[in-house]
Amino acid sequence: MNNLIVKLNSHDNVAIAVKPLTKGETVTESLTALDDIPQAHKIALCDIKKGAEILRYNTVIGYANKDIKKGQWINQYMVTLPTAPSLDNMEFGTNIVTELPTPPRTSWLGYPNPNGGPAGTRNILGIMTTVQCATGVVNAAVKKIRAELLPQFPNVDDVVPINHSYGCGVAINAPEAVIPIRILQNLTHHPNFGGQVMVVSLGCEKLTVEKLLPPEENTPDNVIVLQEQQGFSGMVNAIMTMAKKKLTILNERKRVELPLSDLVVGLQCGGSDAFSGVTANPSAGYAADMLVKGGATVMFSEVTEARDGVHLLAKRCVSKEVCQKLASEMKWYDHYLSEAHVDRDANPAPGNKKGGLANIVEKAMGSIAKSGTSPIVEVLSPGEKPTKHGLIYAATPANDFACGTCQLASGMNVHVFMTGRGSTYGLALVPVIKVSSRTELKEQLPDIIDVNAGTIATHDSTIEKVGLEIFNLILDTASGKKKTFAEQWKIENDLCVFNPAPLT
Repeated sequence: MNNLIVKLNSHDNVAIAVKPLTKGETVTESLTALDDIPQAHKIALCDIKKGAEILRYNTVIGYANKDIKKGQWINQYMVTLPTAPSLDNMEFGTNIVTELPTPPRTSWLGYPNPNGGPAGTRNILGIMTTVQCATGVVNAAVKKIRAELLPQFPNVDDVVPINHSYGCGVAINAPEAVIPIRILQNLTHHPNFGGQVMVVSLGCEKLTVEKLLPPEENTPDNVIVLQEQQGFSGMVNAIMTMAKKKLTILNERKRVELPLSDLVVGLQCGGSDAFSGVTANPSAGYAADMLVKGGATVMFSEVTEARDGVHLLAKRCVSKEVCQKLASEMKWYDHYLSEAHVDRDANPAPGNKKGGLANIVEKAMGSIAKSGTSPIVEVLSPGEKPTKHGLIYAATPANDFACGTCQLASGMNVHVFMTGRGSTYGLALVPVIKVSSRTELKEQLPDIIDVNAGTIATHDSTIEKVGLEIFNLILDTASGKKKTFAEQWKIENDLCVFNPAPLT
């Protein structure tokens, strides 16, 4: 590594440009740029023959489809995608790291929940809709609740409608319908809602209240059916009356000191670039290792972005059962893509490629860096709740919004989102911490990016220092001592419920 390029492994035959390189520029004593090379894009460190391996992360990210000269710009069109790693008979448990960095603190201030489980990082009244048809009325009611009721309850942070596109015209009994139903069931009981259940149903949808709530919760104290009300005013008044009762209870919640075992942190890669696996993601991984050491639950996701590193993750699985579940989730997704006549190379996105990523293999190597080095103790299907503390692989689509929604359903109460391109992502249910992979992005978006990891590439900081900054910000944010920029500006993306079942 020097000030102009980053080489990650001694075996690599490519490096990435720390800043744009101009044709003829001397990069090292023995390396001259033969092309104008954009920031984060790859430069050949030696001659690479057609058909030869292109190595980054000491991993074959592809094969040269033409002769490449030393100093040449290697772009996406010069790289042939390799075969995906086999999912059968993967080696497991051979890379179990137990020496993890010690966290500087192991407690935080959160809201305990009456039924146990993860604690709240915020105190929110969540109003779940069973179907999109109820959304318009609920949104109108929420506007009135925020204006007229919420000021009466100073200990409640917000009232949030849980709107989604599921519920009507869906194959409710299809095998894969279990995924969206599970997601919505678990969202209804998010730890930030303080055990208060409030559901607004239309009354004729396929996702009935009976499918959403257990019998003991399906009561007039928790459920409003719009088709049983008298006019629009009657609908809104019914919602406001129930909301006032729920707000009265939530207003009594108090923050108390809690162990890290009551915290669930979700890590999401976001709009990756070629710096992602050098700066932002390894830093988040270091923070994850400290959280795990302290007893927290940490989830990382995105199946497509982990598929090409699955063999590396398998070696960190603590048991055969965990490894088998990992393989099963990957196989399910392989089949899901093949049924749509799409392969894994549909990812990366155009912005990822502009940021220097040639293909999904390169993206995957950077993406899995956010998992740190901790053992993987559990694998979840989309929207499942963890049963263990430690590092957990939560299988989700790579789609940012579907991934975030799935992690919310799994009980995530703080979200850490790495970005290389500048996503303005945020969530209403939990605070979202934005980490940039490049200093230039922080300079461009100073009031959106919370942590700049780009200083690692320029030798102004280290993975450990930035990782500690992320760790402390997670705990301060979870404790309500700090608000993220996404919270300040109320940047709130729509929920996107993953529904692989048919629409009828």
